Parts: sequence; C-alpha cells; structure tokens
Amino acid sequence: MIGQTVSHYKILEKVGEGGMSVVYKAQDTMLGRFVALKFPSEQVLADEAKKTRFFREAKAAAALDHPNICILHEIGQAQGKTFISMAYIDGQSLYEKIKSGPLNLDEAVDIAIQAAQGLYEAHEKGIVHRDIKTGNIMVTAKGDVKIMDFGIAKLESSTTETRLTSHGAIMGTVDYMSPEQARGEPVNYRTDIWSLGVVMYEMLTGVLPFKGGTAQAVIHAILYEEPEKLRNLRREIPPPLEQTVLMSMQKEPANRHENLGVLISRLRAIRRDYLISSTPYKKSPSIAVLPFTDMSPERDQEYFGDGMAEELINALTHVGDLHVIARTSAFAYKGKSVTVAEIGRDLNVETILEGSVRKAGNRLRITAQLVDTTSGHHLWSQRYDRQMDDVFAIQDEITSAIVDELKPKLLGQEKAKLAKRQTVELPAYQLYLKGRFFWNKRGAQNLEKAIEYFNKAVEEDLNYAAAYAGLASSNL
Repeated sequence: MIGQTVSHYKILEKVGEGGMSVVYKAQDTMLGRFVALKFPSEQVLADEAKKTRFFREAKAAAALDHPNICILHEIGQAQGKTFISMAYIDGQSLYEKIKSGPLNLDEAVDIAIQAAQGLYEAHEKGIVHRDIKTGNIMVTAKGDVKIMDFGIAKLESSTTETRLTSHGAIMGTVDYMSPEQARGEPVNYRTDIWSLGVVMYEMLTGVLPFKGGTAQAVIHAILYEEPEKLRNLRREIPPPLEQTVLMSMQKEPANRHENLGVLISRLRAIRRDYLISSTPYKKSPSIAVLPFTDMSPERDQEYFGDGMAEELINALTHVGDLHVIARTSAFAYKGKSVTVAEIGRDLNVETILEGSVRKAGNRLRITAQLVDTTSGHHLWSQRYDRQMDDVFAIQDEITSAIVDELKPKLLGQEKAKLAKRQTVELPAYQLYLKGRFFWNKRGAQNLEKAIEYFNKAVEEDLNYAAAYAGLASSNL
C-alpha cells in the first residue's frame, strides 16, 4: 500500500503489523500533517460482532482527550478499506528505550507518572486499556509520554486462547498480563495498575518480573510465583519505590493501589523525597470535588449533582500542575458526616469544592464553595440562578473561578482549554448523566439501566462520544 492514497491520506511507510491490524505512517493531504493509519484485518471485518465492537470502542476511545494519550482523529472508510487515523508520534517506544538497559531512576519515575496520568483519565471515563506494555507507550524527544491503542486493545486481547498462542503479538502480551486476565476472568481498572507495575519494574531493572521459556510458563509464574525484589537487581532503588512497584503487582486486585490517583501521589512523593530532594520542590495545588448535594423539593436531581461534580473534575484535570483527586476517591465521602479537615488529611489535598443543586420547574440554582482543608475558611463561594439550558455555561464559570483562585499564574492556553464549551444538546447530556449515575452504582440491574440511558443519549446525538464511551464501559 506504500505510495497509495486512501481517502485524503497518502501512505508513506509501514510502522507496525500484528495478527489483527497493520499500521502505516501517512500524510494528511488536507491538513498537511503526519498521521498513523491503522487498518483492521479481514479477520476482524468479516466477523460482524467484532466489527461492531471495533467501531463502538474506537468511538469510545475518541472521547479521551489528555496530553498523555495518543489522539484518535477519525474512523473512516474509503476505497473499500476501513481505517483509524491517529496522531503520529515522532518518538521512540519504551520497548526500544529499555533495549539498552534500565532507565535513569528520575526518568523512569517521570515516565511512570505520565503514563499513570493518561490511564487515570481513561479510568475516570470508564475505559480500561487491558494491554499496557512497553510497546504501547511512546516517549517523544522532549520526554512526553503518549499511551497508544486505547479501546482497540480491548478488542485485540479479548480471548484467553489468543493470549496463550500469541506471546508478544499485537493482540495481547503475556508478559504484562494480570492474573485475572490470565485466568480469563472479568477485569477492571486494577488490571491496568498491574500492567503498569510490570512496566515500572522493567524500566527500573531492565528485566521482566515474570519469566519462562513459553507463554504457559510465564502465565504460571504470574499466577503462582513472586518477582525478585528490585533492590536485589539494583541497589540504588529507594525502598519506597520498590514497595510501590511491588504493590502494583499484588496478585489479588484488591491489594493493589486503590486507584491510579493514589499511585501518582506516591510516585510524586518518592520523586520529591528521594530523587530530586536537592532541588527546591514546590507543591502543586490540589483539589477534591465532592458530589453536589440534591436540595430539590422532589429530591430527583441526585444524578445531576453527581454529573456536575464529574464535569468539574474532568475540566480541572486539564489544568497543568493542578492535582485533582479521582472521582472514586472523592465520591467515597458522599452522604457521610465527615469534616473537610478529615477529608483533607485522608486525600492529602489543600482544597475541597462542595456545592448543592436545587431545581424548581425549569429553574436551576447551583451553589458552590471552595474550602481550605487546613483552616476551614471559605476561599471562594458563588450562587448561580439559571435556566436548565444554561448548565454548560454554569460549569464553565465555576471551573474558571476555581482556577482563578488556585492558579493565579496559570498560562493563557490552559485557561483557553477550560473555556471550550460542550456542543452536545441538553437532552442527550441529561440522559448521559443518568446513565453515569446508574453505571457508578454497579450491579447487573443498574448496568442495564445505564446502557438504556446511554443508548437513548446516542439516539439524541449520534456524535456524542461520551455516550459511546459509557456503552463500551458498560460491556466490560
């Protein structure tokens, strides 16, 4: 295909190939940029169920917008070929970087933090990667980390049989597989934590933690053996870093880090205290956004209060150097009588955003206040009385006000990024929020309700990527 033009992409060279797809570097002749074009195999396209799932999960992946995630531009069909257009990353895979030996400790921890940040964003959107490995992590010349193959990886590592017979292939890599994956059990975000732990182990020591001459031997080691201590292989590794990596690879998922937000905090503390302790360290501002309390007379806006908090969390994660606590950690305090000081100590945050929602007819009153967890003082508070169709403007105003308070030196482009308004129609948005509300409750019946609302949101707006992401996460 080299030299051919598919749609408005001129194919330049092949950059990767596996059992389920082939990837080319191409030039976008309309926009004058390089892209990576991924073509699924005939095996995928011939199976209607796989094809449907392929498109659904690609649409879900398109909802991810984070500096540490490779951007998906387009899903297209032209000249009888189906393809995905992604950002072309001019850099080196982590697999290639480690070939020459273990990385510098500072570099390894920095890469781990960036990769965890990208995965954290995906988990907050309900997307589990399932195939995190050094070959799926790119590092640019400037040291920026980009995670590849979101959504697609789920399809390409979907069966135990494929994993067992395709050691090292694009459809799934045994070396980085969690115990629950190896047993063919359902997985959640803690599977990605395991795989990232294996990546960290490899970056720091230059070797994989679980070894064997065959795929079956590696799987046996993953299930029944413990990896060698990192400090036995590299003495200068700080003990807390060794403990953090090994905790990521606990065989029981519940014994791993609670979530990637916790892992990121631990890695940052290790970098501060052990790796760059000679450099003055400025603590980043931090915030936890609590669910907004439903104060409506009918008490029927709980889903909207939760959704309001989620939207603010998502917006604030785009602010450079602002540490935002994960939704799962912040929402653990929902309905509990806990002081802001206790929450601040538990989550290690400086500020908390809390608020309430009150709806009467088509009128909406939202109150929000930013509280210092140490002193208990209100740093900022505001009340908004609007029509329901102004909800996106309200979210933008609250977010900008918080940023003004926390980040007076915020770069102009960061503020511009926050000012980007949603374009989805209000009915689709409300249906999506109801879907997220039931999705977060878990359980078979709640997931069925979540799928129902996500489907209704898609019917309202066929281009609503977040709703597709909801559907994909409901079928994990």
